[in-house]
Amino acid sequence: MRKSMLWLACAGAVVAGGAAVGAQMAPWLQWTLLPRAAWNEIAGEASGENAWKMVMETGGYDRDRSAAEYAGTFREAQFYLDKAREYGLEDAEIVRFPGGRTWDAVKGELWEVTPKRQKLASYLDSAAMLATGSANTDVKAELVWVGAGRPSDIEGKDLAGKIVVTEGSIPAVYRLACVDRPAAGVVGVMNSPRPLFDPLQMAWASIVGRGPAQESEAVAKFAFQLPPREGDLLKRRLLAGEKISVHAQVVAEHRDYTIQDVVWSIPGTDPSKGEVILSAHLFEGYVKMGGNDDISGCAALLEIARTLNTLIAEGRLPRPARTIRFLIGPEFSGTGPWVKANRALMEKTLCNINYDMVGLRLSRSQSFMCLMRTTYGNPHYINDVMENYYRFVGEGSRERIPTNAPSQRLVAPTGSDEPFYYNIEVHYGASDHEVFNDWGVQVPGVMVIDWPDRWYHTSEDHVDKTDPTTLKRVVAIGAGAAYTIASADDEMAIRIAGEVASNATARLRHQGARAIEELNGATAETLPDAYRAARGYVEAALINEKETLETVNELAGDAKRVALHLAALQHGVEQAASAQLSLVDAQMRAAAARLKVAPVALKPGELEVKASKVVPRPTALVTADGYQGWREALGKVPQEQRAKFPIGRLDTGELQRLVNGRRSALDIKKMLDAQAETKADLQQVLNYLEVLALAGLVEK
Repeated sequence: MRKSMLWLACAGAVVAGGAAVGAQMAPWLQWTLLPRAAWNEIAGEASGENAWKMVMETGGYDRDRSAAEYAGTFREAQFYLDKAREYGLEDAEIVRFPGGRTWDAVKGELWEVTPKRQKLASYLDSAAMLATGSANTDVKAELVWVGAGRPSDIEGKDLAGKIVVTEGSIPAVYRLACVDRPAAGVVGVMNSPRPLFDPLQMAWASIVGRGPAQESEAVAKFAFQLPPREGDLLKRRLLAGEKISVHAQVVAEHRDYTIQDVVWSIPGTDPSKGEVILSAHLFEGYVKMGGNDDISGCAALLEIARTLNTLIAEGRLPRPARTIRFLIGPEFSGTGPWVKANRALMEKTLCNINYDMVGLRLSRSQSFMCLMRTTYGNPHYINDVMENYYRFVGEGSRERIPTNAPSQRLVAPTGSDEPFYYNIEVHYGASDHEVFNDWGVQVPGVMVIDWPDRWYHTSEDHVDKTDPTTLKRVVAIGAGAAYTIASADDEMAIRIAGEVASNATARLRHQGARAIEELNGATAETLPDAYRAARGYVEAALINEKETLETVNELAGDAKRVALHLAALQHGVEQAASAQLSLVDAQMRAAAARLKVAPVALKPGELEVKASKVVPRPTALVTADGYQGWREALGKVPQEQRAKFPIGRLDTGELQRLVNGRRSALDIKKMLDAQAETKADLQQVLNYLEVLALAGLVEK
């Protein structure tokens, strides 16, 4: 998961490089793409309590499972299979893929034996107390304090057969003390790569990994960690000079496991019109997940499916033309093989909506429910469809001075009654939507995630942090968006196109504001480059908005009618971009006057002229083998050839997605710049295109 994010103290704020959100609008300025009657059915049927009950039944984050589960079916997978069938989703099944061999703890205890006898840590109390990869152990040893565990902290200390205690990084200290030196093990106190918010909270730690290598690892020893409360007490005792001896016991085994994906669908009436896929991760590899990360996402998906299937079965909503499919399984390691095995299905899949951590009571974690948009490399109307429902729920559920306008509050009967704090964000990966966004798949995917999350990947990711109201809201949003696309006819396509065009003007204004700030910070020497970059932001955004509108064509029945409407909207977007460029030009002249230099007359350089003439086109090899298949071709380019074309820290993943046979290399550079804080080097862009050409992945 994401480790940091710019976020502002108001719902729906504008973030750097992102989209402007219409938050804090007048309450009557709200609408849903679906007719209000259809939305009311979805919002009414969606049960946050039902989703929350599923979180309660499957959200134990003890990371431990029985030997029988490894040999058969994981408990959570069986639960979701049974529930899906109970809800009438008759095609529900568990799809299995080859897994691997994994570390599995059976016992882990650390007892102080002198000067007194007391338990310090136990795997039974909290699985986080035993570091992943710890080897079988039965040793009595003295504790040695090594502070942060830097080489200077360890040099000169007698570590042979002793257990080091550190407030530094457990994996790093393990390597220094147990791999490079003869210490028996490590005890971590108050160690975390990020801030902790609870005296009992422990971030998950790994010392060797979960693979088979540790079975024969000569130095595979062990590591425990204590929560901050107990860790501080132990630290104080050691710093006071106490001699403390402990008894460490670890029993761990290695087990084979299979990857288990649970898949079901709501069939459409016309399979030829494509599908919408919703995803969440039920495991990380095989590991049991926490109440929020991401049992909440899985529970929300099943409740979305139950809600829509119930409404369709009872005739309260018409069956959509397009199929809505649901996929839950191991993050990346389960989604990737499934997508790769269903290449033909990916070709007709319109988009992906990924739910990863969606159940927090937002005020408790000081979080926002973020919508992570697609990149410019995967433009798609799914961003604006999702934003429509985000906005409706957010504006209807926020705190406001009472007015005569009717309330649209969406609150679960037993959940919180607080505003829906939300943000529309720039793209962020690190979850299963990236599998769909992959260059070899090219299915535009967005992510719904509450962020920041104080408890993810720690011992405190418990079900008590989740909220039925939050779950009801994200269920309604996902169900509304999925059904909107799945049931879309020409009239809905035109409505969606209008939503895209309206939001496009706001996004262009944002890039215009960024452009003006670029000019405001320019010096006399940098003004020409700043002006070039400033115009590039708007020009890149315009390309993205026009291409986003084009994607609506895939919903059209009467292609000619919809295309004419899209052309008119594109013209309107061009005018909005032209207005922003005029403002940029005016600001450049003002900057030139301030700096006492002549206004800039942009003249393309030799490299820009060259890049404008290079229009790379992806070959069939890109998607021939589905997810990540292109890597094999790229790997065949000899290193000595690749070395001729240095690329530095270029965002190669997004560059690849931007190659569509229409954008020039110069366009690609501008579109990279418009989405990032740092600017791409144009020569490096050309260099990477050469590498891709050598791999047979692009033609120029």
